[in-house]
Parts: sequence; structure tokens; C-alpha cells
Amino acid sequence: MEARNRKLEEWFTSIQHGYIALPRFQRFEAWAHQQVTALLDTVLLELPAGAVLTLDVGDEQPFISRPVVGAPELSSKVNEYLLDGQQRLTALWRSLHNDYEDRTFFIKVNDDGSYESLSQSRWMKNDKLFPLWANEPELQWERNLIPAHLFCPGTDGETSSSTWAQQATASRPEGLVKLITSITKLRALVASFNIPFLSLPRHTPKDTALNVFIQMNTSSSPLTAYDIVVAQVEAGTGQSLHDLVDEIKTAAPNAGNYLNPADWALAVGALLLGKTPTRAAYLESAYSDGLIEHWELVKKGIRRACDFLQEQNIFDNQRLATDVVLYPLAALWSGVSDGLDDEGHARVILKKYLWRAFFTERYERTSATRSLVDYKEISQLLRGGGNEAPKIFDEAEFPLPTKEELQLAGWPKRRDRLPRAMLALSLTKGAFDFADGSAISRENILAREYHHLFPDAWLKEKGFESKLIYIALNCALVTWKTNRNMAAKAPSVYLEDRMHAGKQEVERRLSSHFISLEDMTSDNYERFVESRSEMLLNEITEICR
Repeated sequence: MEARNRKLEEWFTSIQHGYIALPRFQRFEAWAHQQVTALLDTVLLELPAGAVLTLDVGDEQPFISRPVVGAPELSSKVNEYLLDGQQRLTALWRSLHNDYEDRTFFIKVNDDGSYESLSQSRWMKNDKLFPLWANEPELQWERNLIPAHLFCPGTDGETSSSTWAQQATASRPEGLVKLITSITKLRALVASFNIPFLSLPRHTPKDTALNVFIQMNTSSSPLTAYDIVVAQVEAGTGQSLHDLVDEIKTAAPNAGNYLNPADWALAVGALLLGKTPTRAAYLESAYSDGLIEHWELVKKGIRRACDFLQEQNIFDNQRLATDVVLYPLAALWSGVSDGLDDEGHARVILKKYLWRAFFTERYERTSATRSLVDYKEISQLLRGGGNEAPKIFDEAEFPLPTKEELQLAGWPKRRDRLPRAMLALSLTKGAFDFADGSAISRENILAREYHHLFPDAWLKEKGFESKLIYIALNCALVTWKTNRNMAAKAPSVYLEDRMHAGKQEVERRLSSHFISLEDMTSDNYERFVESRSEMLLNEITEICR
């Protein structure tokens, strides 16, 4: 197999007519704008951009296909699959067709006559595309910039470049001829840029083509495990894993709030197959077939896990103490029948499992291996079998935190397990807002803010160090209006302003966060920390046992 040459103009003609397709298992566009700019510079400097790989297509397409992003729909006469080189050809097609909504690419003409590419971010405001200068040829040329789409091979680019040059030199017509000459030279350079290719013959077996695709792993954007599983599923079953993941998004529309649904599905599939949820497991030859075989269970498990998390008032990833718990949780829910008693039994056990995963160090180390062990052991427990309790329920090996550990736990906005677990627990009773009385919900949680119950400025004035101020015990999620209103007031002063709602109502709101009204209004921070740590510890003990 030898590399053959093909000019960019010829590549674009084939793409324009729908003759070149991407097998559907190809990953989606992955390049950042810096990579697109670097590729355009490669073209301008006439440097090699690397060979691409194609598969000749006969009378019948071996894979389901899709067009290059931004290109016309495919022809009924697709004659080539692009197995490697998608990112490069997509970048050139879109940048030279001005097809990015949030970015415009330009070619800059330097004073020394050299060229370089650059990109300009774009945004809409008041129905106008900003920055405004990037819309005006004359203002563009004042900066020595020429829109990259003027160099797109073909007659459309030629016509557009002539019109643009006249507009760009409207106030300096003497420069028109020189500008058109420069544009014509660059257009010829871009159109004739060579992108060589290797071509697999049309009789290449599907599994061989697939293996070659997987092997073609570029350094700039290597294939992920998910990319490879997508390809294996497509080749082995003819189904699109992308479409199947979309089914999860439909069945469990909130799944993405916790974890990327594709990553979640791969992990759950591995557990159902008795494998650790790792890249190595995903790349095993039998994994893809097993994933599809268990797909309905995967989908069911993720849907029910989302429902269960919402019952616990855990609405998104920011309130998760550990992501790992999601894998066994969904795999376990997939096996729970819809019977009332079975579901109730499972809910008790899985609630204990969830909170022990949050409040113990079970998933601090070797988390993938432990998630498989927990899945197997808790599965037995749910079925009424097993002579020993699951390891995660072993309080000697995985003890709950002490009161002192709760008092030292840091600010829960950071990605630390114990502080996040404490905040998550404080939401389980409704976490009613101190002022408007609204309960925490999926709809309003993103509008809630991390609030210092004893204001940091107020505490600093009294000599407390930051490490004693920015702690989980001094945090609650409240609405932004409440947060602004509380400001740097002493707790007693702020809560006195709330008393028009009645002392009993204020007590109800505070207690939903495991906060004592009496301790808050004492303005005694040490007393408050001691009291709240005891309240939370009692609840942790209750919910985990």
C-alpha cells in the first residue's frame, strides 16, 4: 500500500459532492481552535500535514456513515470512508467555509510579506455579532487580516475574494490590485496543498478496517476507550453506541448532571459483566458484545439511580462526595424488581451503601476494584444471600468519621470527600432557605450559594484563622438574595430580622440544615461548631446504620 497525492481542492470537491463519508463509529470533532490555527499555518508554510487513511467503498457501504461536520449531505454514491484524518479535514473544511459559530479564522499578512493564521472569538449581543470590526472588510484589512474563507478552493471563494478586496480598499483604491494579487497567490497555494492518503481496498474485511482505525491513534487527540468501544459496537452489531447513549439521555434526562452518560454506561456495563470499570476492561474483545447484551439493564439502572439520588436530595455532581459510587449504584438498581417489597428492601440497603460510600474511606484507594467487590457483595445481599456483610458495611475496617474530623473538614465547594458529604447530608431534610423558606430542589440548586453561617469578615475581626472559618460546619446553601442580605451581620442580628415569620418557622428552616437556632443566635462560634458537629454526627450514624 503506497501513499498517493491529492490536492486540497480535490478533497473539498469530493466532500462537497458527498462522495467522502465518515463511518458513524468515528468520534466527533475534537480539535480546539489552537489546533485549527496550527494546521492553517502548516498549509501557509507548505509543510507536510501527514497522510490520511481511507477505505474504498464498493456497491454496498460496510458501515453506517455520516458527512464531515458542516458539509452537505452524503451522496448515494459514497466511494470513500475517511478512517483517519477526520480532525484535519474537518478543521480545514470548517475554517475555510467560516462554519464556526463562535470563531472566525483570518490570514494575517505581515510587514515582511509572510503569512500566519489567527482566530478571533465571536459572540452575539443585542442581535449583533461582535467584535464589530470582524464583520467589516475595511476594518479587517486595516489590521492586515483577510478572512480565511476567501481562500476556500472553488468558484465561490474566488467571487467572494474579489468582492471583499474591493470593499476592503474602498477608501484606498490604489491598493486593490496588490491585494487581489496577494489573495490570488494564496488561493492557489491553499488549493494545491497536498494531503497524501493511504487507501484500503474495498474488499478489506470490516474487522480489519476496524482494527486499522483503532491502531491509527494520533498524538494530538488519541482515541479514548469510549471511541474504541463505539467502533467495536458498530462493527460487531451494526448499532450506534452514540444512538444508544442518546436513549439513556431520553430515559434519564438528569443523568448528565451526575456524570457523562457515556462514561457511566461503560462502567455499569463492566460491572454487570463482572469486570472492573477500567479502560483495560472496556478494550477486551468480548466487552462490546456484552455491553449491548446488557444494554436495557444499563439504561434501567442509570434511570433508577438518578431517581434514587433525587430522593436523597442529591441533584448534581457538585454535591457528590465521590463519583465512584455511581457505578455500583446504577448496576445494583438494574437488578431490582419493581415489586413493592423488593424495591423497599433495596432502597434501605442502597441508602446505607450510598452514605457509607460518602462518609468512609472505602473509595479513597483502588476504587475501581472495590466498586466491583461492592457490586457483587451487595447484589448477593439484595437477593437474600451471602453469609457475611459487604465489606463497605464493616465499621471496624471502614469507620465513620469522628466529631473531631467533622470539625476539621474544609470548605465543601472544593473537591474533598468529607466536606462534600457533610453538605450533601445537610440537604436531605429539605435545606429550606433562611429567608424565603423554599426547599432545595433540582430547579433551584444552581441558584443557591455557599454561605458562611458565621460571616468570615465578622470572624476574622474576632481573631479566627481562615482554616477555622472555611469549614463545612460553617457552610450552608442559601439563595443568592439571602446570601447578600446576610452579608457580614452577626448571626443573631440577621436571624432577628427573620423573626417576623415566627420563631417556630425560623427554627424549622434552620433545623433542616442541622443548625440550632439557639446556638446560632448565641454568636458563640465555638459553641456553634461543637453543637452542629454533634447534630451531624448523630445523623451520619443514623443514616449509615
